[in-house]
Amino acid sequence: MRAVFFAAMVLALLVCGSLPAADPKPQRAEFTRLIAHWAEYADDDYLSFVEDAKPDVCQIGFYGGHFYSLAHTPQYAGYPAHFPVRGLNECGKWFEDRNAAIHTRGAKVVGHFNVSFLVGEPAGKDGPQGFFKFYHELWDEKELGPKPVKDPLDLIAKNADGTPMASKQYSIGQMREYTACLSNPHWRTVLKAWAKRAAGRGVDGLVANYFYRHNCLCEHCQKGFRGYLAARFTPAALKANFGIADLKTHKFEEIVGWHDPKQSTPFRREQLRWSQLVCKEAFDEVFVKYAKSLKPGFLVAQWNHLGDFGQINGDERCMLPGELWGRDEDYLWYSTGGAACFTDLKEGVLGEGTLQARYIRGAFDDKPFTLGKYESTRVRVAIAELAANGGAPMGFYTRFKDPEARKEIVRYYRFMEKYDDLYRANKPYAEYVLLFPRSKVHAGKVESVEAFKTVGRELLNQHVLFDVIPDEFAPGPLPPKGYMIRHDPTRPQPVVLLDGRSTFTAPKTVRVSASTPAKGGEITLHFVNYNRTEPKEPRSPGGGIKDEKPIAAEGVKADFALPKSAKVKKVLVATPEEPDGAEVAFEAKDGRLKFEVPKFLVYSIARVILAKD
Repeated sequence: MRAVFFAAMVLALLVCGSLPAADPKPQRAEFTRLIAHWAEYADDDYLSFVEDAKPDVCQIGFYGGHFYSLAHTPQYAGYPAHFPVRGLNECGKWFEDRNAAIHTRGAKVVGHFNVSFLVGEPAGKDGPQGFFKFYHELWDEKELGPKPVKDPLDLIAKNADGTPMASKQYSIGQMREYTACLSNPHWRTVLKAWAKRAAGRGVDGLVANYFYRHNCLCEHCQKGFRGYLAARFTPAALKANFGIADLKTHKFEEIVGWHDPKQSTPFRREQLRWSQLVCKEAFDEVFVKYAKSLKPGFLVAQWNHLGDFGQINGDERCMLPGELWGRDEDYLWYSTGGAACFTDLKEGVLGEGTLQARYIRGAFDDKPFTLGKYESTRVRVAIAELAANGGAPMGFYTRFKDPEARKEIVRYYRFMEKYDDLYRANKPYAEYVLLFPRSKVHAGKVESVEAFKTVGRELLNQHVLFDVIPDEFAPGPLPPKGYMIRHDPTRPQPVVLLDGRSTFTAPKTVRVSASTPAKGGEITLHFVNYNRTEPKEPRSPGGGIKDEKPIAAEGVKADFALPKSAKVKKVLVATPEEPDGAEVAFEAKDGRLKFEVPKFLVYSIARVILAKD
């Protein structure tokens, strides 16, 4: 029911002509079940959990800045990577063995790859520490090739006064955190060397995290931003708009990344846009063009942040041109942080990522994605929400050491495995399309996002079957092909609920979506129930699955508008608790299908099986 189309890639030259051309026929990865762990992946029971849950992808292990900063230090076993053994060679060998063991259990391994966050000290009474000790003393040229520069400080982002960018927010081992510069070609050489070593240790892909560009003012950033501005503006426009009289000699006092939208200006948004283009350029050079060349089918992804649709001060792609949004990436990780891990049912807060999931799906052309919800309590709803909206459960906190959580994760993953042909490579089925106002965000009008969320919540509460796509993909006033209506939330117009649409009788704590399997022949209706007994403390995230406490939904009824000329053969309803399901009575008349959904706890699917012509 959806026609998402992408414009031709016309902005590659904006970063000095260095963005690579898109692969005309990229190999598309498809998976539906993922488990991710930063800790406890060395537990004796981890592999048996993999056997029980049968994920497609295990996202574990660390192969970038974390590994080369900490694996050889006394802090190896602590945050963030929780390495199982100390020593670069020892830990590297442990990862090789663990990756091989996961492969024998039928899953792929994607390793975490920190691209810019380095821990260490360049000098001290005991010499260099962390990353700097690795670079000076432990760099193995047989494994990694020659060092690109002599002094590792030449790889670090620079403040306005030329000092290296560092902080002590985490103070791991009382060491500082340094930020590497993604504009620096020598740093990209380091990242490629690390990626090659990771591939040699058996990973099937890498997810880039700590993927930030801060206010670096090094020579590479100064030069790169000048080139960007020269390609985008005439000298007269630069002088009139930004007060730049001579671009060739101009020294920028700031080239910011994320910033407070209230303090945004057109020039700061140009800085942010360039920053995100540089990150995309670095990702394409290191991961798409290089890492993917190391192994057939190698998966590459980014670990990014969306929260409750924070823009300009969040979202690593908020200013990126639409034709580059996720291009050539195999899957996406988007963190919702603390925005969606609690409920306030009286206030209509379901602690959900439904809108985020639909936006990512619409912008990413239905390729795999997951949400990192930091949800260790409502395990069932976190899985169901992604399964119902085209995602791959679950982003984080697959708490296999909690027996109750493990039981439910296994139950829900086995359910998805049983109905794999309904989930893998399916497409959304919708009647409405809601536009996400990226063009308004690019102009600094972040208030448009609040209007989007207000309309989106109303459509969810009314159980409207709708997709979300960026407004760049639906120019003009008419709805894209396959939709009944197109709604732009930034225009002063009421939400129009057409008489012919599908309707559902259900409480506002139930979300409804629909999809069509790749094989065709049926339509799947998904029902996700967020109702629960909440913790006594308001908006508490809870203390584990013991606090999930779902309250079953009943009396849910469907009045579904069938596709033209479609005839219904039968309706099958199944849940993770009753996976075999059963046929339910239905009435199909005058292009409408009516039936009642049996009582369900958290998640139910209704398979509308269509008769063959």
